[in-house]
Amino acid sequence: MKKTLLIAAMLTFGAGQALAAAHFFSADASVNSNGALVVSFDEAGVGNATVLESLTAQGTAVYACINHGGKNPSASNKTTVTGAVRADDTFPATKNGRVRGSLAAGPPDEGNFACPSGQDLIIACVRYTDVLLTDLTNGVSIVPTGTFSRNFFSIPGSCPN
Repeated sequence: MKKTLLIAAMLTFGAGQALAAAHFFSADASVNSNGALVVSFDEAGVGNATVLESLTAQGTAVYACINHGGKNPSASNKTTVTGAVRADDTFPATKNGRVRGSLAAGPPDEGNFACPSGQDLIIACVRYTDVLLTDLTNGVSIVPTGTFSRNFFSIPGSCPN
């Protein structure tokens, strides 16, 4: 009888642990006014731990020079840069084992691209692919939903529509 109760208790405890496994309810992405990829998320089943979250993506940005009249005066006055972007941060769990938060990464840096005197450097557009949010503490990931690109300034042939 004791053996049966012990097995039943272990099965019940094991089932409870499986239900409490870390999992994402949602992860929604957008591009903010600075061209950064922002992912807001809601995760449960993390216990009472502080959780390390990581946002990774491949970013492509078009930088351009504009004059004070708001025009891109030269076809050569732009550059496209592509590179990995990443943001990591820790988030404390609430008392019910849930973590909600946001991470922002990017845009890729313009490198040594510079504008001539009398022109301002702007980000014309940005696009992110291979977006992934990972809870590094618990080893679970999610591919966010949302729009991963944004046009700020129209330069024909440079930015996706």
